[in-house]
Amino acid sequence: MGLLIPPRVYARLAAMPGKEARRLLGRLERIAADPSARHPGVVALAGEPGSFRVRQGNWRAVFSIEEGDVIVDRIAHRREVYR
Repeated sequence: MGLLIPPRVYARLAAMPGKEARRLLGRLERIAADPSARHPGVVALAGEPGSFRVRQGNWRAVFSIEEGDVIVDRIAHRREVYR
């Protein structure tokens, strides 16, 4: 079980405001520690089977869970993430 963040997504995380980035990363790490548990604020996306989102302030992380690994697909501001 692990948290996989591709380089392009990690660059987006690094560009976020520091406090929000740390909090979002912490939430993703907690989800990766036990991906089968229910986590507050994690919602399945209707148009993308197998994808979930977690929000932190105005920022969203979209991820999938494959073989126990949390794979972050994208991180963006709330007005951009679903486009």
